[in-house]
Amino acid sequence: MSALEQNLEKLTGLLARFQAEGIKNRIAGKDRDGSAGRFDNTSPVDKSVICQVARGNSDDIDAAANAAADAFADWRDMAATERRKILIRVAEGIEDRAEDIALCECWDTGQALKFMSKAALRGAENFRYFADQVVQARDGQHLKSPTLMNITTRVPIGPVGVITPWNTPFMLSTWKIAPALAAGCTVVHKPAEASPLTARLLVEIAEEAGLPKGVLNTVNGFGEEAGKALCEHPKIRAIAFVGESRTGSLITKQGADTLKRNHLELGGKNPVIVFDDADLDRALDAVIFMIYSINGERCTSSSRLLVQGTIKEEFEAKLVERVNKIKVGHPLDPATEIGPLVTEEHYNKVTSYFDIAKEDGATIAAGGTTVGDAGYFVRPTLFTNATNQMRIAREEIFGPVLTAIAFSTEDEALQIANDTPYGLTGYVWTNDLTRALRFTDKLDAGMIWVNSENVRHLPTPFGGVKASGIGRDGGDWSFEFYMEQKHIGFATGQHKITQLGK
Repeated sequence: MSALEQNLEKLTGLLARFQAEGIKNRIAGKDRDGSAGRFDNTSPVDKSVICQVARGNSDDIDAAANAAADAFADWRDMAATERRKILIRVAEGIEDRAEDIALCECWDTGQALKFMSKAALRGAENFRYFADQVVQARDGQHLKSPTLMNITTRVPIGPVGVITPWNTPFMLSTWKIAPALAAGCTVVHKPAEASPLTARLLVEIAEEAGLPKGVLNTVNGFGEEAGKALCEHPKIRAIAFVGESRTGSLITKQGADTLKRNHLELGGKNPVIVFDDADLDRALDAVIFMIYSINGERCTSSSRLLVQGTIKEEFEAKLVERVNKIKVGHPLDPATEIGPLVTEEHYNKVTSYFDIAKEDGATIAAGGTTVGDAGYFVRPTLFTNATNQMRIAREEIFGPVLTAIAFSTEDEALQIANDTPYGLTGYVWTNDLTRALRFTDKLDAGMIWVNSENVRHLPTPFGGVKASGIGRDGGDWSFEFYMEQKHIGFATGQHKITQLGK
């Protein structure tokens, strides 16, 4: 039996209960049907129905928000060492079920097992890291003044809403939920409707680890119903969101009346700039990895290649050769590098850019075609002879599609790189240290890697500028979002108080 056949056999067993029972909302530790009925969840691999999912609306969100509010005080006041133990057990539960999570995620989203086999373990790392920060999360400062002993502390903001996307949904859910729980907040989680399987596994793992009922609640459904209600609910103090910029704008508007605090991790049209003095073999590896891994469905993908004209022909020739060798196939086959796109809607969006590229006047140097008709498969695609004014260079395609643009000088490269409404990440390849310092200082991006692909380090800030987001995740920046600063001043003597009306 091949590895693919073995994985399919394991998956069949995992999906049996979902097919029999469906996926329900989980509120205050109890399953609950969706007040708006159910919807079908389908696999992008073969378009088959995986199971039915509870379709939540404002009634379900209200119940979940109330459950989170009721559970908040006890969770906030639980000893930090006890909360840490629970979060560590969540991490251990994730590790124990890492294979289940990966197989379900591949079938649900189309992501290749090559990458998803590690995503669950990264989710466990998130819980372990933030568990280790719990004890000092509320530590503050002593700020002495002539008349007061001023101290600061941090307290959890309250019940929060977490809205997560369908690309690597398990890992991104833990990336948001782990620090919220570590801070002492309770959570209402609204996962993307296209990827509900592993959100259900996460809440089960958390409760099995001893997380009290109501601390983590999951409401499935659509953005215009459940998502909107979550953003508007008065008991939800903050919204953490990962997704496209247009939705981030809607979330800001929906939370305005209740003065929600928002952290928005949004889209990108990220440049990777390759100068002619770079290590071109390593740059080639990084360029390919950062656009074609995870099906190109990642906010930090390097979707614009800016390559210096002196090496353009050589670099693009090697790029075409490599792109044409990338293996497209079944996501549960360990050899597969690109699986199907997540939904028919997204498949239609990505493939529409094949015609747009031709209309723009670019060259389709590789790919630009679909694969079969059983699922939502596309060939990894490379557009060359592009300019930065073309739609393929300005709009976030969010698929395995790279647009190559030539530049002559450093100043031109910087102008092209910054000429975008987005500003999430940037990647710079050069062996000139002075140039790297100079260029990164002027590059409009929240995160920049020099001579490297995106290498995640949990203590560092993660987030973008311009239309790519508001706020930062990671390390203490996560606690700054999920917690409120509190100042207390103690008089150290009898300083003069101005007297009125005496």
